[in-house]
Amino acid sequence: MQPILAVTIPFFALVLCGYLAGRQHVLPESAIPGLNVFVLYFALPCMLFRFGAQTPVLELLSPAVLGVWLVSALLIVFVTVATTLGPKVPMKDAAFGALVAAFPNTGFMGVPLMVALVGSAAAAPMIATILADIFVTSSLCIGLAQLGGRDSTRAEVVRRVLRGTLVNPLPWAIALGGVFSVMGWRLWGPLDAAVKMLGDAASPAALFTIGAVLWRSGLHAHTRTPARRFLPVALVKLAIHPLLVAALGAVAIQLQLGLTTFQLTMMILTAALPSASNVAMLAERYGADNGRIARIIMTSTVLAFASFTLLAWALGVQPRLPSP
Repeated sequence: MQPILAVTIPFFALVLCGYLAGRQHVLPESAIPGLNVFVLYFALPCMLFRFGAQTPVLELLSPAVLGVWLVSALLIVFVTVATTLGPKVPMKDAAFGALVAAFPNTGFMGVPLMVALVGSAAAAPMIATILADIFVTSSLCIGLAQLGGRDSTRAEVVRRVLRGTLVNPLPWAIALGGVFSVMGWRLWGPLDAAVKMLGDAASPAALFTIGAVLWRSGLHAHTRTPARRFLPVALVKLAIHPLLVAALGAVAIQLQLGLTTFQLTMMILTAALPSASNVAMLAERYGADNGRIARIIMTSTVLAFASFTLLAWALGVQPRLPSP
């Protein structure tokens, strides 16, 4: 347990630093969107490009990983919508609640955390889950949220969702890394050094940004949501999602569908990550109950420090501690 805590404590401590920096106004609120842009459009794409370029494409696009992850995510989405939809939770709010129940904070937190725990081999299955969540899970939930309104046709909704997906820089960075992997290309020396510097900045900057975004989301919450309307969704994210992935993955291994035990372990831990912090901004943009979404994300992030650490210990994860 102690070696795992030696990795998880600094990661969650950086999230806390970002939250306190926003709350104490050390970091101006106006700077948070710029910090988010730096992480999303510069640091994270460089980190994912480098992992993509170093990983065989068949590992990045493993059919077994993609299949198990997508089935579990779709089940979580539909069950969450079905159980929360009602007079006090319209379709728009139910759809974003389902998104935070099924969409872990893989890019900002998961990839650097898991690589720190077990090494670069963790990146491939996690990158596959990122692609699945960006192209399918988030697109589906945003589409459901917009269909809940009366001012858009289905064709318009599809166009908006596709446009939002295609402007996301993360899949393009992964795809470019995959091309470099297939072709055996390498970046020109000075350019490679610049990309490495940006990629190395991704982990601390992303974690700090998560905390700042969580503070900002709470500040701009339009409602004060009672615990009964957000706590169950946070528990679905941290408990039901990883259990479902574990069950489906065990079936896939039993049926010899090409899923390895290591891949399944990484997928279970990915599902146990807290909800993606940027969903709060999406909810605010689309006019959903961002107060409820912010509280789900905040609750899952706070609880995940204990639940993720315990799960990693239960799964027998052996951190690769740096040499003294």
